[in-house]
Formats: sequence, structure tokens, C-alpha cells
Amino acid sequence: MILPIKLFHKQFKDMIKSKKEKQLLNIDNYLDNHYIHRSNWLRAAVLGANDGIISISSLAIGVAAASSTREPILLATVAGLVAGSLSMAAGEYVSVSSQTDTEKADIEREIKELAEMPEEELKILAQIYEKRGLKKETALQVAIELTEKDALAAHVRDELGINEISQANPIQAAISSGASFTVGGVLPLLVILFAPIKNMEYWLYAFTIIFLIVLGSIAAKTGGSKIKTAILRITIWGTIAMVLSAVVGYLFGVRI
Repeated sequence: MILPIKLFHKQFKDMIKSKKEKQLLNIDNYLDNHYIHRSNWLRAAVLGANDGIISISSLAIGVAAASSTREPILLATVAGLVAGSLSMAAGEYVSVSSQTDTEKADIEREIKELAEMPEEELKILAQIYEKRGLKKETALQVAIELTEKDALAAHVRDELGINEISQANPIQAAISSGASFTVGGVLPLLVILFAPIKNMEYWLYAFTIIFLIVLGSIAAKTGGSKIKTAILRITIWGTIAMVLSAVVGYLFGVRI
């Protein structure tokens, strides 16, 4: 008799909790349980960490395949880590800044068009809403009301497709990429420092696959995607890069 009472009590508490959560949900927090707002920094972070792990491991494997001592492998790895992290941050900043410049140019063009031909712009906005499924009269009414409130914001969002989530952030992207590349690149560096010099390339490959599996799992969990798919994708391409680097080291046959 006690067990059913406890079960009922738990179900009742869960129901109350769920009801409260629904009541607390509003326009300011409705995205908290979604993943799309993480897309910008997550893309940069995963790209940086993946690049750090694979490029530094591939570099080390290529040198290890042509070397019988630890020092050349360590030197090449540290140099690649420093150069790679700075290059990653700078490259991400420049590329995302270019995207930002394009967005700004489009917004300025939209301001000019709204000033020169407001009626045509209103019709375009109405047609956009009509294509999304609204009736012609409703679409026009929505376009009029949004234009009255903030015409530029409506056109930037619905005509150009620029919003707070998708808008580029160069500083955020640069920091995420540079820092994550460093973190990813340090992992194979630790292998080089502590693993036996004999068969170093195999040690690097084995641990790198483990690092990539962990990265794929974290990225999938953070982004809400399938973990198995992320792991397969990241390990297959990582393996290809490392195998090709090792082949280059063996083909040259230069002993360092």
C-alpha cells in the first residue's frame, strides 16, 4: 500500500514541476532548451579542436616516421602548435569579419532601398510571408504592422535572413578557434612527451583516435546531434589525414 502512495506522490510532484516549467517559459528563455544558439561558437570550437588534434598528430606522425629520436618530433610539434593556434585564430577572425562586412553592406543597401522605394519593399515583405503560408490579405497586414514597428529589422530578418543567432561574431569565433586548437594540439604533445619513442607513430595514432572519439561525443552532445554519426565522421577523416602523413614520412625515407 505504501508503494502506490509513493508512486502517486512522485507523479503528482512531476506534474506540478512540469506545469511550473511551462508557465515559466516565455519569449526570453524559449531558446534555452534548444541548440541553434550554440551553432556559431560550437562550429568554431569543434573546428579548432579537430584541426588541433589532427594536424598536430599528423605532423608528429610524419616526423616520427622519419626519426628515431624524440627531439625532432617534439620540436616540430611545438612549432606546429604555436603556428597553428595563431593561424587558426587569425584565419577565423578574417573569414568571419568578411561575412560581417557582407552583412553590413546588405543592411546598408536595404536602408537605401527602404528610403527610395518603400512601397515595393512592403510588397516584397508581404510576398515573403505569403510564400511561407499566410493568406494574401494576412501577409500584407503582417508586413504593414511589422513595417510600422521597425521596417529595417523586418527586412533584415525576413528578406536577408540575418538574425541574432546567425549573425557573425569575429572575436568570438577567433577566440573559440584559437583556444580550442591549442587544447586539441596539446593532447598529441602529451603523447610525444610520455609515450615510448619506439613505434611513436602507432602510439600517436591510437591516442589520437581516442581524442577524436571524445571530441566527437562532446560536440554531438553539446549540439544535440547523433553521437555515433559524429564519431564516425571525425575518426574516418582523422585517420585518412594521419595515414597520408605517415606515408609521406616513410616515402621520403629521410632519417632525422
